Amino acid sequence: MPDFLHTFLDTLAEIDARSVVDILLIAAICYALLQLLRGTTAMALLRGGLIIFVAASLVADTLDLTVLKWLRTNILTGLFVAVPIIFQPEIRRTLERVGRARVAAPRPRDEVDPVIDAIARGCAELSRKRHGALIVIERETGLEEYIATGRRIDAAPSEELLANIFFRNAPLHDGALIIRGGRMVAAACTLPLSEAPLDGHLGTRHKAAIGVTERTDAVAVIVSEETGDISVAANGRLASKLDDGRLRALLADLLGRQERGGWRGWLAAIRPRSSPPSHETGRSRPSPRLARPPAYRGGTGGPGSATLLPHAGEDAERSEAGEGVPSAKTASEHEEAIR
Repeated sequence: MPDFLHTFLDTLAEIDARSVVDILLIAAICYALLQLLRGTTAMALLRGGLIIFVAASLVADTLDLTVLKWLRTNILTGLFVAVPIIFQPEIRRTLERVGRARVAAPRPRDEVDPVIDAIARGCAELSRKRHGALIVIERETGLEEYIATGRRIDAAPSEELLANIFFRNAPLHDGALIIRGGRMVAAACTLPLSEAPLDGHLGTRHKAAIGVTERTDAVAVIVSEETGDISVAANGRLASKLDDGRLRALLADLLGRQERGGWRGWLAAIRPRSSPPSHETGRSRPSPRLARPPAYRGGTGGPGSATLLPHAGEDAERSEAGEGVPSAKTASEHEEAIR
């Protein structure tokens, strides 16, 4: 019998109540880490590394390979240095999420509603004219480093101003518009692109929107210049092909959501969250959902193709949200929830 099986059986015989608690705590930590890494390139790297490590351990113990055993034992020390370097983006985002988990009062409706109304009206007009737009709304995390890259302005959001800023030949149309505290504070801002391998059919605006929401808790609204589709990005996820009602419902949920403190806030910070259903004209209707944007597949699918999202509760890694023509089912039936 391999050595590691002897060690495992000996350890199993010594398990007591304290050991059970210890195991459960470690399992909870591992589960939280896997939730954070799900659907990312880090998850694929971790999965591949574990498969190689387990396979090498089995071969080394079964065939009694001295060198392979030595490598298995000594490589663990190097992992303590390699893991923070390899998973640096995921570790940074996790610490930022946990740090933002605190008690906060819901935003006043008189502050949120005018902004949502102006964005919805402006995006509808920009979509009709096929003018691209990228609007970023600041929440708890400051966006000063991105504001500094653009032209500072100070104005209340309105349909007319949004149409003028993102007019195709306007001097401020190339870049992001940032809204803070119900005021437009900067335009033509430069945003970081997402580090994740995204579908090649997602344009630069979508990649920038996903990038800034990966690094901060901001909400980004995108209008596609090619198709006129309206999308919303938050927490590195994307909800696309939104009509006016869905856009308003999703923004109201994201901008007016009350954060929770204590351990519930920390759990919410490391878990993707779902938006509650909205109710329009007296009947229940599912609210828009955010899903992980599709990874690049080496050119599979045409520019006009898009596979919408599976039913809520199915695996988010199977979902796609790109620009193009929707499938036969409605978007509300396919959108993947943030949970």
